[in-house]
Amino acid sequence: MPLALLALAIGAFGIGTTEFVIMGLLPEVAGDFGVSIPTAGLLVTGYALGVVIGAPLMTVLGTRIPRKRMLMLLMGLFIAGNLLSALAPAFAIMVIGRVIASLAHGAFFGIGSVVAAELVAPQKKAGAIAMMFTGLTVANVVGVPLGTLIGQHVGWRVTFAVVAGLGVIGLAGIAKLVPELPRPEGVHLRHELAAFKNAQVLLAMAMTVLGFGGVFAAVTYIAPMMTHVAGFADGSVTWLLVLFGLGMVGGNLVGGRYADRALMPMLYVSLGALAVVLALFTLTAHNKIAAAVTIALIGALGFATVPPLQKRVLDHAHGAPTLASAVNIGAFNLGNALSAWLGGLVISAGLGYTAPNWVGAALAAAALVLAVLSAALERRETPHGATMAASAAPADRPTAVHH
Repeated sequence: MPLALLALAIGAFGIGTTEFVIMGLLPEVAGDFGVSIPTAGLLVTGYALGVVIGAPLMTVLGTRIPRKRMLMLLMGLFIAGNLLSALAPAFAIMVIGRVIASLAHGAFFGIGSVVAAELVAPQKKAGAIAMMFTGLTVANVVGVPLGTLIGQHVGWRVTFAVVAGLGVIGLAGIAKLVPELPRPEGVHLRHELAAFKNAQVLLAMAMTVLGFGGVFAAVTYIAPMMTHVAGFADGSVTWLLVLFGLGMVGGNLVGGRYADRALMPMLYVSLGALAVVLALFTLTAHNKIAAAVTIALIGALGFATVPPLQKRVLDHAHGAPTLASAVNIGAFNLGNALSAWLGGLVISAGLGYTAPNWVGAALAAAALVLAVLSAALERRETPHGATMAASAAPADRPTAVHH
């Protein structure tokens, strides 16, 4: 794998850290600004909405900019947003800082996925995408716990300053290691938008919303579920999230490896197993050891879907994949927001803290149904078994870059 993927992974590590670390620092931030915890939660909501809106917006704005330069500009935006959060004199200013940082999120992963795929041979595309996303998964194992620890003992402003520093390292790495990749000739915004007419692209995005939504239906409410149902101490939640992160790292790497060999079977297995494990979580949540194992499995199975779904969007976007790739990243966050809302509804209805697991299982099962439907439509479109790679025009094929 090219060293350029390391630079992309470092940027992904910073983005993943800033996205999730705020959840562990809400009490400190709320106390400093004199707002309630629910009000401080706007820092999470604002970031998620910024990703959904920023993914297509920033990608469209960058259609005429070379991809390497756009990645550098996005990292600059990320740095600025985190510095503003670190120095914010008022809560509203910090919300603005969070939104500014989030605008870089979707476009960075979307454009980064396209760049990663172009850096390697066609049969290694999913593995390259997974390598970049490893930065995001490792952030949940290292960046988020460490950032939370720094914030609780030194101050949350220091955490965001450190994250901005990670952005500087990522920016320098991209400037040094990522090659200048030529943009495909004749590809304009209308070509990027045309990808959304492809039913397979839309189905892959719907699978993203539902599949990863299933994960966050459970994980959003993991703290009350583990403390009130499993009987863990409050301080144990951080280490349970580390287990979840370790599962994400493993699942991401396995998903990338096997998606290059058998993409749809990989989706069938991961989505089907995810639905089963989420349903079982309603039972295993009552036992500490079983709950801990289940949390790791949810992380692994959930993130095993990311490389194949991202690759499927790239494969079906017909030579203009950048916008579709970025919007698919926004779909992950849309799934997070949708599942968190649905999970809250069933808890508010008095069904208990384990009820969101049933919501997650239903969402993952729905994603599996869409995967089966997608494959059936593809077989109908290619009755002789022709694959996307075989039918792609030469201009659509990734360009191997030699160092």
